[in-house]
Amino acid sequence: MLEALRTGSWLTPVRARAYPLLLVAVFVVGIIAALATANGMIDTTGRPLGSDFSMLWATGVSVRDGDPALPYDLAQFAGLQRRIFGADTPILGWHYPPYFLAVAALVASLPYLPALLVWQGATLALYAATIYRILPDRWVMVAALGFPGVIINIGHGHNGFLTAFLLGGGLLALDRRPWVAGAFFALLAYKPQFAIVLPIALLADKRIIAFVSAAIGVAAITLVSVWVFGVQSWLAFRTSLDFTRSVVLEQGSTGWQKIQSSFAAIRALGGSIELAYAVQGAVTIAVVVGVGWLWHSKSNRRLQYAALIVGALLATPYVLDYDMVVLAPALALLLSHGRDLGFRPWQKTLMAVVYVAPFVTRMVAEATLVPLGLLAMLGLFAMVIGRAWGDLRRRDVAASASHAGSIPCDADRPVVTSPTKIYPV
Repeated sequence: MLEALRTGSWLTPVRARAYPLLLVAVFVVGIIAALATANGMIDTTGRPLGSDFSMLWATGVSVRDGDPALPYDLAQFAGLQRRIFGADTPILGWHYPPYFLAVAALVASLPYLPALLVWQGATLALYAATIYRILPDRWVMVAALGFPGVIINIGHGHNGFLTAFLLGGGLLALDRRPWVAGAFFALLAYKPQFAIVLPIALLADKRIIAFVSAAIGVAAITLVSVWVFGVQSWLAFRTSLDFTRSVVLEQGSTGWQKIQSSFAAIRALGGSIELAYAVQGAVTIAVVVGVGWLWHSKSNRRLQYAALIVGALLATPYVLDYDMVVLAPALALLLSHGRDLGFRPWQKTLMAVVYVAPFVTRMVAEATLVPLGLLAMLGLFAMVIGRAWGDLRRRDVAASASHAGSIPCDADRPVVTSPTKIYPV
């Protein structure tokens, strides 16, 4: 059994196809059941269908009513949510910078249920297109749709598909269209906590065009948001940050079992706020150093991109289980890399654990306080860094032998190409 886990032989081609297909079927049945048993836009638990999407839609209503600053005042925003969804609806806070107000206003131009379906359908299509560009394989697409992060994101009506598209799509455009890549990265400013490692990676690899493009993009959308929504919306956002930090993050009002960060793990185990920040700071520094080294090295681009995606989630103290859908492009990149260059011991099993983690991490944390999602991401990040380190050492040995006239080095080997991707072997 241990040997099967080490080699990954337990994950046969039949199982690799059957399990995701079964998950897709379960997800479809679950979605149909939720829609069929709902009372209008309210589900059987008394929450709006798509739960957190209700916050986005209500914010859009406020913007369209001419008050874009209202969502940053929790008391007023709570009153708006209750007027729309009923007096018993759970109250959700709005913590996004004013960039995202434009998206909120756009989705609120439709009635609630059509808006929810269009939002999830459109962003799911962008997510699927990103995975297809990495690995154009129908069974990989089934696995991408069966990824448990997908149903967690759909259940919450959240924006993980959009984040995966912007981050994954930006990375895929980086070599051939750096200006486009920078524009994608700029739009990630709507979730700025995921951008901690991105500028470090771009500078470490001297991706100056993409870095400048991203900086110009952020400046541009900031000016546009001020022009459209007014300075008051930014002032209200700044005021709301104290509440977000103290109540949502430090006190864990969201629920420690949902937050998959080092900070939340320490707090869930009873650690102080100071200790939680210290541990999170250490993890963030380690991730930044690891990503910086990897992008500065001559490692395979797929490893660089996968490390950045995983590192983006690890570097922030506030990442939830539905955000783990962003791991899908990283897993696809590692699968592509493994298919071409082979898998290391334990790699397949670890990737399978990461694949399943979003489905069970909240339940495991509630029962045992073990942050399975966090541990899975830490393991995956360490595996990518270790794989890159090992590959570079072997390449150096091969290069030394080549110079001695023994064997050809990796620099003499061709790149692997396809119509949609170019990766150095």
